Amino acid sequence: MSFSYKTKEELCRVIPGKDCCAAAECYGMLLYGNAFSAREIRIVTGNSALGKRITEQFLRAFSMLFDVVPDPEKTGKQAYIIENPEKLRRVFDSYDISQENLLAHHVNLGVLEEDCCRRSFVRGAFLTGGAITDPAKSYHLELVTAHYNVSREMYSLLLDMGFSPKETPRAGNYVTYFKQSAAIEDYLAMAGAPLAAMEIMSNKIEKEMRNTVNRKVNCDTANVTKTVDAAAVQISAIMKIGETGALDTLPEKLRQTASLRLENPELSIKELAEISTPPVSKSCLNHRLRKLVSMAGLR
Repeated sequence: MSFSYKTKEELCRVIPGKDCCAAAECYGMLLYGNAFSAREIRIVTGNSALGKRITEQFLRAFSMLFDVVPDPEKTGKQAYIIENPEKLRRVFDSYDISQENLLAHHVNLGVLEEDCCRRSFVRGAFLTGGAITDPAKSYHLELVTAHYNVSREMYSLLLDMGFSPKETPRAGNYVTYFKQSAAIEDYLAMAGAPLAAMEIMSNKIEKEMRNTVNRKVNCDTANVTKTVDAAAVQISAIMKIGETGALDTLPEKLRQTASLRLENPELSIKELAEISTPPVSKSCLNHRLRKLVSMAGLR
C-alpha cells in the first residue's frame, strides 16, 4: 500500500462538521476528478475508502446517489458516474454554475467563504486529483486538474491560506505542487491527515540524524587517515635516520620524540604530546616531528 493511498484513507476518516463542508469537499472532488460536464460526472478510483467517501459525501451534500456505482466485490480502478440530467442540474445549481453557458470551470469562492469549507475543498481536491510520494524517498505533493482556471484559482487560494505552492502544466493537465517537507506537513495537517504529516516529520528527522552520523563518520575517517599517513611518514623518517646511525647523536628531546613515535605508531600528535615526559604541547611535539622528517630529507 503506497503512502499516497494511506494518506487518502486517513483523509476519508475526517468528518465535516457542517453540510456546507460536505458540499465544499465534493466541489474539490468534482473539479479535480475525471469528468465534470453538463453531460456527465465521473470519478475513478481504486481506493475503496475513497469510493465509500464519495458516495457518502454526495448523499449528504446533494441527497442523491450515483447512477453507476462499482461492484464492491471487484478490485482495481472503477468509476462512479452521474448521467441523469436532473441530478446533474442539482449539482450544478448547488455551485451556481450555468450548464448552458459553461465554457470553462472556475472556482466559485462564494462556496468557500468559511475556513472550514476551504479546508474541505482542498481535501476533496487531493482525494480525487492528488498524489504524494513516499517521504522515505523524496518530498512531493501535487494536485492535478484538467481545468486551467481552476488550477490558477487553487494556486491563489493556497497563497491566501498561507502556503507557497508551485505550478506547472503537464500533458494537457495543470499541476499545483509542493516540494518542501514542511509545506507538505502543513498541508496534510490542515486537510485532516495529521498522522501522515507526522510520518513525514519522523522520516525527515531520521534522515537528518543519518546524515549527521554519516558526516561525523566521514570526518572521523578523514582524521584517522590523516593521522595514519602522517605517522607513516614520521616513522619512515626516524627509521631512515636510524639506518645512518645518526639517531643517537640527536638532542635528547628529539631522541625522546623519535622513541615515543616508534612505540606508539597509532596515536595522534595530540595524544603523543599528552603521554610525553614531561608533557608538552601539541605544537611543540609537532615541531619536533617535522624536524625529524626534514632531517631525513622526506620533506
